[in-house]
Amino acid sequence: MIPYGRQDIRQEDIDAVTEVLRGDFLTQGPQVPAFEAAVAQATNAVHAVAVNSATSALHIACLALGLGRGDLLWTSPITFVASANVGLLCGADVDFVDVDPETANMCPKALSEKLEAAKAAGRLPKVLIPVHMCGQSCDMAAIGALAREYGVKVVEDASHAIGGSFEGKPVGDCRHSDITVFSFHPVKIVTTAEGGVATTQDAALAQKMELFRSHGVTRDPVLMEGESEGPWYYQQVELGLNYRMTELQAALGVTQMARLSEYVDRRNLLAERYDAALGNLPLKRPGRLATARSSFHLYVIRVEAARRRAVFEALRAAGIGVNVHYIPVHTQPYYRRLGFEAGQFPQAESYYAQAISIPLYYGLSEAAQDQVIAAVETALA
Repeated sequence: MIPYGRQDIRQEDIDAVTEVLRGDFLTQGPQVPAFEAAVAQATNAVHAVAVNSATSALHIACLALGLGRGDLLWTSPITFVASANVGLLCGADVDFVDVDPETANMCPKALSEKLEAAKAAGRLPKVLIPVHMCGQSCDMAAIGALAREYGVKVVEDASHAIGGSFEGKPVGDCRHSDITVFSFHPVKIVTTAEGGVATTQDAALAQKMELFRSHGVTRDPVLMEGESEGPWYYQQVELGLNYRMTELQAALGVTQMARLSEYVDRRNLLAERYDAALGNLPLKRPGRLATARSSFHLYVIRVEAARRRAVFEALRAAGIGVNVHYIPVHTQPYYRRLGFEAGQFPQAESYYAQAISIPLYYGLSEAAQDQVIAAVETALA
């Protein structure tokens, strides 16, 4: 079976992790800061805060922005459920903004209309989480301008998009947002086995996120109430969680980040091969935003909705490990119990009904990719 995604592990990765195992620190040592520095450098961010997953990064980002009970978070319905769940975990309510039919990213026009209506109703969101689907940035210039106009905080869910760019600048520089979050799951561009990072230009937000990832506990006298009782002393100044990244994960991340450009270039080359080979088939290829360069975490084709299941099953039977990204969040049973219904976000539902993610990863050979292409041609014949 050719998987839809797969990590790339080399000897230098194994050596880095082994060195940590032989060293003094398995957690809270020098590798996490080194990994944070690598991500900050790659994204032109001043601050990077590493945690154990992108979900954790989204959670502490929302906590740092003060999202809580009585507040409202908006995100995209085409995403993994975590993008919405973090709002509920903060005690806030959640709603969605429909997607652009070409890119499956949050639609600026739909956002503008929804913000106008929300302002008139007196219930604007506190936090907006646009999702960079498949590795391609949303139109952050348009989204950021709307957020500033309506006083909304923005967290970019760039779980798919490390190494991508928007308007010639790296995703994660937070020019149009407050915080950007990346995932380092094994099928993503770069892996730490599991892990996430939140980047920001704001020192105060970075400090809050560092507190929230480690129980809200500090040894910094500046953050404490009253005088320190001695070098052993610490205080809990926030209600945080244990979201720390291990030294093993961070060491893997450091060596992986050194190959970021190589990974993204290869994925774009493979995407271009798909573009050329699939152009005459009865399917829709991924839409491109002229101002963005995707990191191509995923390559999603869209076929006629009535044929999607048959095509999907034919590809699986042919040894092609296709998948579907994503089932719209608002259609999940949990969210239906919150009052959401099918039909509320038609572009997202239409996208889902047609989408098939075909294999795309750094180690995918041209020969294996040609097998995928041939299987798609046969399935659609």
